[in-house]
Amino acid sequence: MCAGLHELGSDGVAHLVDHCCDLARSLADQLAAAGYEIGNEVVLNQILVSFGTDAETDRVIAAVQSEGTCWMGGTTWRSKRYMRISVSNYQTTPADLTRTIQALQSITH
Repeated sequence: MCAGLHELGSDGVAHLVDHCCDLARSLADQLAAAGYEIGNEVVLNQILVSFGTDAETDRVIAAVQSEGTCWMGGTTWRSKRYMRISVSNYQTTPADLTRTIQALQSITH
């Protein structure tokens, strides 16, 4: 982080954090609009998504990892399985979110 702060400055780091958090909120909104269950209030860059049952959520996680558009892992929160999405790359764009939604829809529909 010290190198990033040195390179970007405090304003640059703040912009980077804001960018990732804004994209996470946008992706959560798009996922919810597509009918997926968002399991958390998206206040930072993390999103928890359920695809119904624990087994189906794990199936979707494995399929999206295999498909290759993006990489998302799994987690258990409050005894329920979720796909955990972390928007953390400064190069992530709204177009990347669109491709992610399209990949998930092709896997789940």
